[in-house]
Amino acid sequence: MSNYPARKTILCIDDDHSILGYQRALLERRGFSVLTAASARQGIQIAAACALAAVIVDYHMPEMNGHEVATEIKRLRPHTPIIMLSSDEEIAEHALKVVDAFVSKNEASSRLLPVLTSICGENPPGSQETRLTA
Repeated sequence: MSNYPARKTILCIDDDHSILGYQRALLERRGFSVLTAASARQGIQIAAACALAAVIVDYHMPEMNGHEVATEIKRLRPHTPIIMLSSDEEIAEHALKVVDAFVSKNEASSRLLPVLTSICGENPPGSQETRLTA
């Protein structure tokens, strides 16, 4: 798993397998290596074991929410950028302070890749800077 270059490996954490499949396809087409976790605990274990360019985490999951997952990953890997996804229009401010960016699932098809490339330091022309909210 950790054989991929750190700048190119993205970890996607979501309890919805169709979302993980979509994210994998989208990111692999862009040239990223993708690791997936279908649970919060599995995601934390992968983040602890692998060098990652970024983490994409869903806010609503059964055993731990995205804020709890992001907090634990930041404790383990303080410099790893984290993007939180949610179908909620608003997320509590304390949860947003832990992550580097937030993208609404309703806008993920158009916003996820530009936000990800921005926080990974691979800014496409016309993209915004780091702390992005969609």
